[in-house]
Amino acid sequence: MPEGHIIHRLAAEYGRRFAGTPVAASSPQGKFSDSAALIDGQRLAVTDAHGKHLFLGFDGFDGNGWVRVHLGLYGKVAFGPSPAPAPVGAVRLRLEGGESYADLRGPTACELITAGEKQAVHDRLGPDPLRPHDDPERAWSRISRSRGPIAALLMDQKVIAGVGNIYRAEVLFRHGVDPYRAGRDLSRAEWDAIWADLAVLMRDGAASGRIDTVRPAHMPEAMGRPPRVDDHGGEVYVYRRAGQHCHVCGGEVRTADLESRGLFWCPACQRH
Repeated sequence: MPEGHIIHRLAAEYGRRFAGTPVAASSPQGKFSDSAALIDGQRLAVTDAHGKHLFLGFDGFDGNGWVRVHLGLYGKVAFGPSPAPAPVGAVRLRLEGGESYADLRGPTACELITAGEKQAVHDRLGPDPLRPHDDPERAWSRISRSRGPIAALLMDQKVIAGVGNIYRAEVLFRHGVDPYRAGRDLSRAEWDAIWADLAVLMRDGAASGRIDTVRPAHMPEAMGRPPRVDDHGGEVYVYRRAGQHCHVCGGEVRTADLESRGLFWCPACQRH
């Protein structure tokens, strides 16, 4: 499932290609046909992202017309130049305007909602490190009272929105925090540092389209090691590195299941 930085990147790309432009909207697959007909010919006014939810706001609905997209495990967006080719596969929503088109395939959710319904989505999500005005205090108020492991809390979208498996593993490593440590045992200074680090890492990820979490001293060229080869790309400390040597201490990276998701950490470096 794409992490939050990808959703913010998609929001920016939709805005760059279509903002201020009337768009032709269709649903070649047919599952979004009625709603696509309502936004067809409307101007894309604004885009927004919160956690793993993408919002496209259209004129012509008195501020109430928003398409909400959640990619889930299989959703993808493909952009290309106009004219758009004949659709291939199950395209849920095609937008075409100006010099571009965008095809959305396989999302968990794609729906036309009102401004009130959009606000309800925001209200049930935790703060997002990539939303400049979101307050980390809301997340801290839940984490500081929880007996649950911090690794699970970071993945709970009601606590903090947008963090996925890679960022949670990497940020806990970067701050030496045992993933099984109870949220209430985290200090406020540690939480502030984790939040600030997530904001930087995820902003970099949104800009580059890949996740890199390794500090300069531990990059391949600095350590004389081969670069990482993985479908997700990017240099990481522990994610998907189970059984390999830690870049910092040389110990073995461990893995386990936590709430049906793979957890990765270095027991030597993450002692507290």
